[in-house]
Amino acid sequence: MQHILACLDESTWSTSVQDAAIWAARQLNSPLTFLHSIEKQTQPDSQDLSGAIGLGARSKLMTEIATLDQLRAKAALQIGKEILAIADSKAQEAGCTQVETLQRHGEFIDTLLTLESSARLVIIGHSGTQTGKKISVLGTHVENLLRQIHTPVLITPHDFSVPKSFMLAYDGRETTELALQRILSNDLLRGLDCHLVTIKNKQPDLEEQFAQATERLTAGGFAVTTRYLEGDIAKQLLDYQQTQAIDMLVMGAFSGSRLRQFFIGSNTLKMLENCNIPILVVK
Repeated sequence: MQHILACLDESTWSTSVQDAAIWAARQLNSPLTFLHSIEKQTQPDSQDLSGAIGLGARSKLMTEIATLDQLRAKAALQIGKEILAIADSKAQEAGCTQVETLQRHGEFIDTLLTLESSARLVIIGHSGTQTGKKISVLGTHVENLLRQIHTPVLITPHDFSVPKSFMLAYDGRETTELALQRILSNDLLRGLDCHLVTIKNKQPDLEEQFAQATERLTAGGFAVTTRYLEGDIAKQLLDYQQTQAIDMLVMGAFSGSRLRQFFIGSNTLKMLENCNIPILVVK
């Protein structure tokens, strides 16, 4: 059975990931796995110092550095175990009966990609240990992960609240069609009010596709509010989300080419960097 995979680290964002994972597990009636990945830390002290100090001093210093590295690794392992234990206990108390914890060594994205085949949803914090509460600072792993993973990813803000509504940014392309299918095929967003929003463009059949998407969501049991907007995509979507007090955003990832994004920017990234609500990204 596929499970929800929630990624924890030592940052304060992990509380939000835990809360979102518990909500998702209950919505989907799905097993929940908490993952803590220990990445190798590159220490500036380990650089070549042979030109600055003598052989004897260098040998002593290298020994001390090796000892410090061992202590750091041991501390990281123990901290990770404690983080996982807290998350496990919290999920059990919330009524999640199928909870597993995993601790892995290695690069975070590589670890996650080896586990995604058994995951139906991945949950990750918007930022990490180096960013505090700044929503405009996207975690270093997030963009790289979204470009490689095939599983839907829920990105949490610093503080997670159970959503009552969501907005699907619809443009008629393959990625948003996939997002629409995901919404209809599982219960993650079941019971939430749906705002279906599109930005007017020159696509000739957008209006027809938009109407069909509305019909499918309505037939699927969702209460749907539709809105056509005009202007800058990211700005209009953010303004609408804030005006309507929408709790969650659903969108496809990176529908443009890398070269196109270089010149005009990715709307997905703009939303990720500036939106202070959970974002469900579907590829």
